[in-house]
Amino acid sequence: MANVKKEGGSKSVGMISGIIIVACIFVGWIIWYFVMGSGTNFEGGLNTGHPLPGNYLAMVYKGGPIVPVLMGLLLMVIVFSFERYSVISKASGKGNLDAFMKTVQGDIKGGKIDEAINACDKQQGSVANAVKSALIKYQEVKKEGFTSEEAAETIHKEIEEATSLEMPMLEKNLTILSTLVALGTLAGLLGTVTGMIKAFGALASAGTPDQAALANGISEALINTATGISTSALAIVTYNFFTSKIDTLTYSIDEAGSTIVNTYRKFRGSLKS
Repeated sequence: MANVKKEGGSKSVGMISGIIIVACIFVGWIIWYFVMGSGTNFEGGLNTGHPLPGNYLAMVYKGGPIVPVLMGLLLMVIVFSFERYSVISKASGKGNLDAFMKTVQGDIKGGKIDEAINACDKQQGSVANAVKSALIKYQEVKKEGFTSEEAAETIHKEIEEATSLEMPMLEKNLTILSTLVALGTLAGLLGTVTGMIKAFGALASAGTPDQAALANGISEALINTATGISTSALAIVTYNFFTSKIDTLTYSIDEAGSTIVNTYRKFRGSLKS
């Protein structure tokens, strides 16, 4: 039953991601065609004319049909970055994660398991849920009188199961951000190539080269290059930022698990002595 819900949830998340991707491309095209391509940005009031002096919107519009794709990719990076930030912030819980971990570890080392569980209830989030599961398991193995090794294995297994339920959602859409790193560069390169083809086509024309066509071709190439690099750079920064955040959350759970196991070993050692 849980697997069916998990598969259904994955399908719905995948569908939402697909809708966001299509919407971003569409919005990118709208911005390119209606905002950047507005006649007010060009000489003569038509987007077929030359851009007005200093009008960067018109200059970007002249980048050609690859620009709306790049605009869509840039919007995807922004949208998915905000979405990941929201999800990871919720996973960290309501309060400061470092302060929460210090409090919980202090309670565990002091044998105040109920207080640690209460702290998890107040903190909430994926980390607190995983730590709470381990603490509840700690109380169970303590009542049943497991050996240190049996308890360590049982508690670690509980943490792994809790983490497998809590953490996968954090990594969703990160693959999209990592893909956008390459797509931004490739789309920008494609626009560069098409722009240079137009530029060389103007040079190859019979008689005097069409200077306007040559300038437009070079402009298209440079605009697409700049937009593609900007998109990839932003995607790299956000991907690495969120990956480090997830690593921190995972490390916090593992650290709490080790503290719980060590506390149980001290408890068993006190019984033997």
